[in-house]
Amino acid sequence: MLSAHSCPVGALGARDTGGMSVYIRELARELGKQGHSVDIYTRVHDPGDPISENIGERARLIHIKAGEEESIHKLAVYSYLPEFCCHLEGYRKNHGLAYDVVFSHYWLSGWAGEYLTRWWQVPHVVMFHTLGAVKNAIGIGEDSPELRVVTERDSVQSCQRIIAATADERLELIRRYKAESDKIGIVPCGVNMELFRPVDRATARRELDLTDQKVLLFVGRIDPLKGIDRLLKAMPLLPEPESLRLVVIGGDERSRSEVDKLRSLAAALGISDSVTFQGLVKHDRLPYYYSAADVCVVPSYYESFGLVALEALACGTPVVASDIGDLKNIIRQGETGFVVPDNTPRQLAGGITLFLDGTSRDDESIRSRRASVARFSWARVAADIARELRLAQAGCTIYS
Repeated sequence: MLSAHSCPVGALGARDTGGMSVYIRELARELGKQGHSVDIYTRVHDPGDPISENIGERARLIHIKAGEEESIHKLAVYSYLPEFCCHLEGYRKNHGLAYDVVFSHYWLSGWAGEYLTRWWQVPHVVMFHTLGAVKNAIGIGEDSPELRVVTERDSVQSCQRIIAATADERLELIRRYKAESDKIGIVPCGVNMELFRPVDRATARRELDLTDQKVLLFVGRIDPLKGIDRLLKAMPLLPEPESLRLVVIGGDERSRSEVDKLRSLAAALGISDSVTFQGLVKHDRLPYYYSAADVCVVPSYYESFGLVALEALACGTPVVASDIGDLKNIIRQGETGFVVPDNTPRQLAGGITLFLDGTSRDDESIRSRRASVARFSWARVAADIARELRLAQAGCTIYS
């Protein structure tokens, strides 16, 4: 596996570390449990990064030097991809390694994967997680550079197989990049049902020092595309807004300017005292936040899937979300949550209000929500991915 720009064990919620990192790490661990040997290659982000570390049974993370040994903007990683590939090849030769397939994640890794698979004469499987052309069509936040769009298009044409998380993503790949339909396999994301499980609400709130207020929760990167401003604007439209607490999890030093904008917006709306910007939270602490919340809100303009919704539901917490990713097929309207047509403040407020009366936290509702996402276990996802990788091998034409 290749994850050139983002380390799968990095701090979640940072600018370049989100759901994709969770996906790669959890998938590698589960593939290892199922008998496959997996090496994940990423670039060195810190001089203290170990060259190689085990992250699970038959699953390793390997750091490759490419540019300065520090975190850099992901677009800057592009210029170091040739160095990344050469050092990776050196590591492979020095350790006598051979691979059956390369599975690239994100467009930068797709570029690297194309070169490595030509050198090794093995099939190349790509998963983009988000698409530059779709982000540009939405027009929120920074545009993806043309370099990304062209590289994605090239990877679509040259790889042996593409993994899409949803049927909608498959359609976008065909529509925007002229992908061959029979080249795309649809495999959803997964959720760790052992980690994400309900915690007694009173216990969770004591642990987090939360009061008896109604608690709304946002989890994710701090980015305009996530629609956090829409959620803030929805707050004054909710019943008894003075009795609400919004906890925003995510963001690092590089997100400071965006957090400052959101703080200013909260002040202008008169809700500063009701909003807590929690910053980065360790992954194993998230079940406490999900369990303490009355509602988890996903107000994004764009998500490739909606991993946060799976985590919240696995903890028994209802999810109110805009109609993005695969959430309309995950959330049962009025039962496990609510998918609103768009992320306008009024639509979000209407959906949230449905779950603020307290009845959504009874034991039966919690069990029902958790059961609704049992089909997204990583064991099942890994088995489906392994099938897709075998299809890529079976259909691979060795490079001349």
